Amino acid sequence: MPLLQVEDLTKSFKNTLGLLNPGYFHAVEEISFSLEAGKTLAIIGRNGSGKSTLAKMIVGIIEPTSGKILFKDKPLTFGDYSYRSKHIRMVFQDPNTAFNPRLNVGQILDIPLLLATHLNEQERNQKIFNILKLVGMHPDHANIKINTLSVSQKQRIALARALILDPQIIIIDDAVGSLDTTVKTQLTNLMLELQNKLGLAYIYVGQHLGIIKHIADEILVMEDGVMIEYGETRSIFTDPQTDITKRLIESHFGKILDDSSWEKYQD
Repeated sequence: MPLLQVEDLTKSFKNTLGLLNPGYFHAVEEISFSLEAGKTLAIIGRNGSGKSTLAKMIVGIIEPTSGKILFKDKPLTFGDYSYRSKHIRMVFQDPNTAFNPRLNVGQILDIPLLLATHLNEQERNQKIFNILKLVGMHPDHANIKINTLSVSQKQRIALARALILDPQIIIIDDAVGSLDTTVKTQLTNLMLELQNKLGLAYIYVGQHLGIIKHIADEILVMEDGVMIEYGETRSIFTDPQTDITKRLIESHFGKILDDSSWEKYQD
């Protein structure tokens, strides 16, 4: 049984710009896929292809128009925050806007525990210290204001906040693609270490195909809200079936990869 199943997931919005024929447009249309425990699915596509809308429906931020999301064969419903937040968490793209700048790190990590658990203060503090160490931070960082940290440190705290409730799935919305090379490598390796240690499943939404080649088991390609390709990462990168996928690959690697170049291109 897959950890996560998405069946015919659709999100439609009213077209307010069409004055004569308002109608609706599909931001996401009938997307289906499955995700196994400990595996990584990457969702790629051009800007406006529907990637983030799909991710936000899975995490519970946006209500689907139709379709199903099943976690361990249990249907998820919009508004089931107390249940879903314990199993599916999200790391957002920009760490500079993801936090209340007035809070310190400990307060930020304590909020999910206060909302979703019955742990006492001592137990919550111990959980916070353990999570900070897990993402490569010192427990003393709990007392530091979030707005005094570097971007890479904020991204580690964002990952810690996603991990604090011991979820099985983490959705990462292009959270490392815009960082400099050294930090990007450090955080990518941290993600892989955590996946190996905790058995996490990731959904990585982004454009950086070097990272995706390194971390993803499968790739789902979107265009105009529709899934145009879905399969094993090596197969997609070496034998893409659509012109859009070919252009995405060529724009990063300079060419479609073959068996001899698969091992060569790491970034």
